[in-house]
Amino acid sequence: MTKKNLILLGFVVAKFFLQYSLIHPLYDLHRDEYLHLDQANHLAWGYLSVPPLTSWISILIRWLGNDVFWVKFFPALFGALTLIVVWKAIEVLKGNLFALILGATCVLFSALLRLNTLFQPNSLDVLGWTTLYFVIIKYINTEKPQWLFTGAVVFAFGFLNKYNLIFLLIGFFPAILLSNQRHIFLKKEFYLAILLGLLLISPNLWWQYNHGFPVFHHLKELTDTQLVNVNRTDFLKEQLLFFMGGLLVLMTALYALLFYQPFQEYRLFFWAIVSTLAVFVFFKAKGYYAIGLYPIYFSFGSVFIAHLLAKGWKRYLQPIAIAIPLVLFVPLYQIAFPNKTPQQIIENPTRYKRLGLLRWEDGKDHALPQDFADMLGWSELAYKIDHLYEKLPNPAQTLILCDNYGQAGAINYYSKNKQVAAVSFNADYIHWFKLDKPIETFIRVKERKERNDEWMKTSPFFEKAVIADSITNPFAREYGTTIFVFSKPKINVNKRLQEEIDRKRVH
Repeated sequence: MTKKNLILLGFVVAKFFLQYSLIHPLYDLHRDEYLHLDQANHLAWGYLSVPPLTSWISILIRWLGNDVFWVKFFPALFGALTLIVVWKAIEVLKGNLFALILGATCVLFSALLRLNTLFQPNSLDVLGWTTLYFVIIKYINTEKPQWLFTGAVVFAFGFLNKYNLIFLLIGFFPAILLSNQRHIFLKKEFYLAILLGLLLISPNLWWQYNHGFPVFHHLKELTDTQLVNVNRTDFLKEQLLFFMGGLLVLMTALYALLFYQPFQEYRLFFWAIVSTLAVFVFFKAKGYYAIGLYPIYFSFGSVFIAHLLAKGWKRYLQPIAIAIPLVLFVPLYQIAFPNKTPQQIIENPTRYKRLGLLRWEDGKDHALPQDFADMLGWSELAYKIDHLYEKLPNPAQTLILCDNYGQAGAINYYSKNKQVAAVSFNADYIHWFKLDKPIETFIRVKERKERNDEWMKTSPFFEKAVIADSITNPFAREYGTTIFVFSKPKINVNKRLQEEIDRKRVH
């Protein structure tokens, strides 16, 4: 193994080590992770909120044992592969060992460490952006048509993971028109590659068509409930924080793309980042949607900085350049990861508040960052559901209805009872109800703010109604979520539920 490969292996090992050490054992999985893991039980070519690829990975996780180690393994793997792709891009750009180490350090000690702690489509999305940019570099470098077809395959996998990759194409299209690469529109291979990409994503497009394109309904709901609270200025501020340690390298990359002669053929990458950010700002996107933009630019910046510091006394600045991302990562380490207990965060909130990390998607400040609060209380809820199930006289005729996908997914993930299958009218669970047996016991998991209404609305339809338990962890976003048990129904519960399902489903 060569020296370069040994160093690259060291970065990969460091990546995995960090990913497994950045989450305090007090935390459960994140709300979103449970939904994606539950999709393994309901394989399809699409879902209401995401394409199908995450469900395929969930199947692998299940085959490997379905424990937390493997849940965390795949986002860490995608982060490591992102680092490797940047390393390979630097090699294509003829960067030396210093450039390779600098680029890898910038990628490693960045917000990707936080992104790669969660089993969500985001980690693979960033890998998709980075790999597709790498393929574009290879095509510009060689002009071999095979890279167009490789790009089509990469795009298809990225699209089947998260529709966010569409923004890469939207941003890159005007960049091509502004560059000497616009002659690509005259090549038949370009259009054949487009056809290949469409063919590969067609099963998902067909699924969307047959289900009335629920992705648009999801986008509208996202816009109405979350993106409406996004401030465009905050979006731009967040871009500076994601790769704070490598900001100098990113800025250098933009300069080099404009003025460094060896990068002249890659100048379209300058216009690509400008136009893509403009699109994100226009649509009031969440800050992390744009993270995939940046890793590939470390390759340009690192190579140019290596050129600047190649000779004379400037060579002694190379260790400093490598140290900057590491040193600036230290304050990020203090606040960006769930590596502290909730009590420690609550006792020292100033830094979190100053950076807007306590602001949730409702636009208000809370005691913990939203992602951290979303990693508490779930195993407690599942344990209490299991405890109830042990006492039920008719578990096979019991339905657990939750307010949201986090509750349903967490119960299904942590439950030790194979009969437990929680559902919800929220997200994809609306399609996962099983009403083939008459329901005699109805367990309702209700968020704290609406639990009084639930008692008033539902108890008249049953002879017996009790409040069985609740989530008692005060730091959890789900704190106060209540478990109701209704039994001996006075109505046809199955019929009532089916009517509600029909009303809520998106056709």
